Amino acid sequence: MSEKSYIVVEGVIGAGKTSLAELLAAELNAAVQLEVVEKNPFLEDFYRDMRSFAFQTQIFFLLSRYKQQMELVQRDLFSERVVSDYLFAKDRIFANLNLDDRELVLYDHLADLLERDIPKPDVVVYLQASTDILMKRIRKRGRSYEHDMPRDYIAALNEAYNYFFFHYNQTPLLVVNTDDIDFVANQDDLKELTEAIDAHESGTSYYLPVRE
Repeated sequence: MSEKSYIVVEGVIGAGKTSLAELLAAELNAAVQLEVVEKNPFLEDFYRDMRSFAFQTQIFFLLSRYKQQMELVQRDLFSERVVSDYLFAKDRIFANLNLDDRELVLYDHLADLLERDIPKPDVVVYLQASTDILMKRIRKRGRSYEHDMPRDYIAALNEAYNYFFFHYNQTPLLVVNTDDIDFVANQDDLKELTEAIDAHESGTSYYLPVRE
């Protein structure tokens, strides 16, 4: 694998970003940085009543992600390889989807200040999946706070992610359709995907698995 120091894996809830980040980190003998999701004290309340708890949930995630990013900077990204399961900039996807206009103004002021310090990855891997596949995977992993997650919310989130990454040009981007691959259970799928990530150096590319 090439010497990419900082690799980010992204995708909607259920896309498999954490699984792939952990597998890549093991393959590269790299540190893995996982998003702190379950420690958000507002998350269960948010999924129960999204409108009432959106702002608290969003600000907690923003500050938590910023703290993690600063830990990367402090230990010098380029002395240790890192694979992360989130892109800091994607926080705005959720903010734009869940916050009202007044909340979004406050959020934007804070996010603009924090984003100045954030390191850029060498490559971003965006895992795409259909909403039906995402819902199937969410049900399969059985997290209690995701049990009653509305399909309409996942569909809207999926659309927002696709829009965001269609316009994303800050770093090299590899878009991966994951509907028909299983990089967790199938070593060939993982090997082919790892090779595609390794080969991608600039711009945006789209990866579709080759099936015989």
